[in-house]
Amino acid sequence: MKKDLLSIADLGVEDIRLLISDAIDMKAQGWVSSLSGKTLAIMFEKPSLRTRVSFELAMRQLGGETIYLSPAEVGLGQRESVSDVARVLSRYVDAIAARTYSHQTLEVLASYSMVPVINALSDREHPCQALADLLTICEKRGELNGLTIAFIGDGNNVARSLMLAASLTGMNFRIASPPGYAIEEETINLAQSNAIGTGAEIFCTEDPRQAVSGAEVVYTDVWASMGQETEAEARRQIFASYQVNAELLSLAREDAILMHPLPAHHGEEVAEGILDSPTSVVFDQAENRLHLQKALLAVMLGGLEIPLAGYR
Repeated sequence: MKKDLLSIADLGVEDIRLLISDAIDMKAQGWVSSLSGKTLAIMFEKPSLRTRVSFELAMRQLGGETIYLSPAEVGLGQRESVSDVARVLSRYVDAIAARTYSHQTLEVLASYSMVPVINALSDREHPCQALADLLTICEKRGELNGLTIAFIGDGNNVARSLMLAASLTGMNFRIASPPGYAIEEETINLAQSNAIGTGAEIFCTEDPRQAVSGAEVVYTDVWASMGQETEAEARRQIFASYQVNAELLSLAREDAILMHPLPAHHGEEVAEGILDSPTSVVFDQAENRLHLQKALLAVMLGGLEIPLAGYR
């Protein structure tokens, strides 16, 4: 049985719907003690605001505890091998949330760990962000099936997870990226395979206007992520015509919402002031990381009786 969440592909259609439903319930319920006596290790190679705070508060609001392990304390794969870290932590804690530069590190960690491993961000995917995004869209639009989400920018980890999540929930996914920065064929093929059963449409283009036209959700992310600092200036030039601004948003539906996982570079991927407009739901997104992760932790650590695929 699978025990880990490393990719959106680890979940099924019903799994996602149940997680969203339980996150909505937990958001209304507040603090409970369903994970009393449980401990989550939070092990980060990259710094974070939303991911660390939301995981720590999620466990605390469920009655559990967390231990934060900084890069200096662990030296993952340098001071100590990833396999040894996994086997040691498995003797201490009930689950591990890891934020790594390389997705391969997560895979090794999960393969040697006896407890669940959660992808808190890797270079390949960001499943917790995508699940919280679906929760936000569901709250704002009342449904997911049949909606169109337009992602403008780099085919990065967030874009991959969103494409797979959309394909599993019947959302049409469009992405506009410059040449050389599109999502790779492997992920597109998997999304298209999912879409056969859900009716979703997957569309890739280099034209932001074509992607946004008539969309209910417009989504963007930074042009250069952590670890890509040396590419930042070159990317600013390459992505200059991919900025989400009032003109581009005017092509979406009149009631469209604007999303961004944060942190944002105001004046780059989003025009100045655009995240403060009535169209923006970015801070609702940020809050919903907490509620979705509460539902996820409750399922994975036994605080809910939900038949999630791989946790039966």
